[in-house]
Amino acid sequence: MVAKHINEQRYAVFGHPIKHSLSPRIHRHFAEQTGQKAMSYTAIDVPAETFKAAVTDFYNQGGKGLNCTVPLKELAYDFADDVSARAQRCGAVNTLMFKDDGSLYGDNTDGIGLIRDLTVNLNIPIQDRTVLILGAGGATRGILEMLLNETPKQVCIVNRTQSKAHDLAELFAGLGYVTASGYQELNQQSFDLIINATAASLHGDLPPLPNTLLADNGYCYDLAYALEPTPFVKWGIEHGADISVDGIGMLVEQAAEAFYIWRGVYPETRLLIESNLLKQKQ
Repeated sequence: MVAKHINEQRYAVFGHPIKHSLSPRIHRHFAEQTGQKAMSYTAIDVPAETFKAAVTDFYNQGGKGLNCTVPLKELAYDFADDVSARAQRCGAVNTLMFKDDGSLYGDNTDGIGLIRDLTVNLNIPIQDRTVLILGAGGATRGILEMLLNETPKQVCIVNRTQSKAHDLAELFAGLGYVTASGYQELNQQSFDLIINATAASLHGDLPPLPNTLLADNGYCYDLAYALEPTPFVKWGIEHGADISVDGIGMLVEQAAEAFYIWRGVYPETRLLIESNLLKQKQ
């Protein structure tokens, strides 16, 4: 792609819809914190059918990097000239960076964002623990490798369409002990950590979960986030979870990793997560 050489250091998040995105608020906070005064970050609504043209236009207008969210992560993976190993494993990209030669580099920071929130911010143990992931879609693909790198005793993927869970389990089997299940098979099982990677919370709903699913002193983590506790977070609290939280910490941590890829400096994240600023209406 041919660029007009503009000095403005522009960044953005592409998605459809995108009005709800907290990414501009997060990255502006990071820029102020680290003294990146020349950096700007905006949210731009980009439907899938105009994605490639929008990326090219953004670059020609001085764009330096992009975040990509639903429904663009797989398109970003296909459009990138080069991708990281973790992006290649999950087949999706949420962070794009324009290199000096104009080529496009893609990475996926979702998995590392989740692990940092779980292990550093929340002090939730993963090693030698049993983990259940609800859902077998793109969100699960984005976190599986990093979860398995923490050497859990077992990761079980459960999905309404059980074949999709089996396909994912087979794809990641070389990284650890991964199993697959349908919801109807969960009645006699319990897990130390349950991660909701479905879209159910966004619709005020819950997957069908047995009351005995969460082990004693277990943890619940919803990849979705909202101003109020999600239905899954409430389920975790009601079933005695030691910690039951939504994915706002993951959102901040994956953004911090993207910021580092672009700017070469790692922002402090904990104060932003704990400040509750992101839970306030925009």
